[in-house]
Amino acid sequence: VCRRIRQAGDTPIIMLTARTEDIDRIVGLELGADDYVTKPYNPRELVARVRAVLRRTQAPAPAENATQTLSLGNVTLDPARRNVMVDGSPRSLRTKEFDLLQCMLEHAGFVLSRDQLLSLVWGYDYGGETRTVDVHVASLRKELQGSNVEIETVWGIGYKLVGPAADGEPAASGAEKER
Repeated sequence: VCRRIRQAGDTPIIMLTARTEDIDRIVGLELGADDYVTKPYNPRELVARVRAVLRRTQAPAPAENATQTLSLGNVTLDPARRNVMVDGSPRSLRTKEFDLLQCMLEHAGFVLSRDQLLSLVWGYDYGGETRTVDVHVASLRKELQGSNVEIETVWGIGYKLVGPAADGEPAASGAEKER
C-alpha cells in the first residue's frame, strides 16, 4: 500500500503499527513512509509527528534557478555574488539574514510561517528556538529601512515580504487597507 501511494505522488505517509522490530521500521521507511509510529503510542506525540511531516512536505518550493538575481521594489539580491542592494546602495548582511531575505524574495507576497522559514532557511532538523526567526526578521527590517519593501507580520501565522504598490510606495498592510 505504501509503495503504491508513494508512486502516485508525494502524499505524506506515517505508518502506525503494532510491529516494533527494527527491521519492520527500516522496511516501512524504505518503502516510502515519512515516519513510523508503534503501538502503544502517545496521542500528543502522534499529533506532533503529523505536524512535523506536514511542515516538511508542505513547505513552499524554492525558486527554480537559485542563481538568478531577485528583485522586489528597490531591493535586489544576487545569490551568485551574495550581495544585496537597497535603492542602489550595498548592504552587508550576515549569512542567515541573506538566506532569509533570499527565501522571502523567492516567496514574495506569500505568508511564510516560522516553521516554514526554519525549514527553508535553517533546515527542517534545526533544533534551536523558533524565536531565532523573529530576531533575524527584526535585523532584516533594519537593513531594509529606506527601501520600498517591507516585512509584514501576519499575526498568528508568520511573515510576508511586500513590495511597492503601483505608486511606488510600500503596499499597505492588511490593517492599513481596512482603515
